[in-house]
Amino acid sequence: MVKPRVSLKDIAKELGVSISTVSRGLKDHPDISNELIVKIKALAGLRNYSPNPMAMGLLKQRTRMIGVIIPDLVTHFFSSVISGIEEVAQEKGYFVIVSSSNESYRKERENIQNLMKARVEGFIICLSQETTDYSHFEQIIEAEIPLVFFDRVCLKDKVPTVVADSFEAARGITSHFFGNGASRIAYISGPKHLNISDERRMGYLKGLSDCGLEFYSPYLEQCDLSPESAAAATLRLLSLPVPPDAIFGINDTVVFAAMKETRKFGLRIPEDIMLAGFTDEFHATVVHPMLTSVMHPTREMGRMAARLFFELTENMDLVPKSVELKTTLVIRESSVRSKGNERMKK
Repeated sequence: MVKPRVSLKDIAKELGVSISTVSRGLKDHPDISNELIVKIKALAGLRNYSPNPMAMGLLKQRTRMIGVIIPDLVTHFFSSVISGIEEVAQEKGYFVIVSSSNESYRKERENIQNLMKARVEGFIICLSQETTDYSHFEQIIEAEIPLVFFDRVCLKDKVPTVVADSFEAARGITSHFFGNGASRIAYISGPKHLNISDERRMGYLKGLSDCGLEFYSPYLEQCDLSPESAAAATLRLLSLPVPPDAIFGINDTVVFAAMKETRKFGLRIPEDIMLAGFTDEFHATVVHPMLTSVMHPTREMGRMAARLFFELTENMDLVPKSVELKTTLVIRESSVRSKGNERMKK
């Protein structure tokens, strides 16, 4: 059995100092006392410490490049986040290199390696939907390379994150549906391990409770975020003995697929079934009827992620921040019935 490699974190924990102190001590940094340098090097030798290979290829001088990895390059959501990152990066004299994981864990790992070869100073990342193993991120953290997550996040106790208020947004959608006459409200979630899936599910459940509605498990569906999987989930919902009269999805792409499927059933939107989405993509305003959706502060999400990144470049010992940004429910035709049918919750 191969023994696990001793990390800077292990040495730091044993000595009761920070990871950066151990790193600087191994390099004979003048800010570290000779006594502590001797202790650090002695323990490193005793534990057979060897440097993280991920950090070996980094240049000593700054390259002023940030690696940004996103699940896709198509949606307005991610392009807007990138704009926010670039805005702050330019103010600091940096520029970004953008790579897409195409929702693939393997591709995400490859992107990190390729960006390391391009000498980026650190990363701003939104997880792929396949990512459940975080070992490649642990290597980045151990190597003291700045890392920030946004939207889909993990390792919040170790990495700064920027997210939207998914719980409150999902609760608000559920209450909005109820206020417009719906009582059989369904939610199409994404992969269970994603933080946004869980947070929106919890908001949905709280919304049902707030409205005095019982949770009916068949109304909680799941998909892999593809239009095909979303359409299949919608079909299962509409084929129930008592189908839902309102559906919202984890993102707009899921709901666009649901919209097509409801039309195949000959259902009218919103008269027979109401729909709402998340992220408020541009297409939400050009489909018919126009789609009610949760608008994310995407540009601000990018700006905040970049600000957290630059805070790390100045001090890797900072306690990781978790920033939650407020969203806005943009109400359009797909979820509003005639005034006579509205039932506003008091």
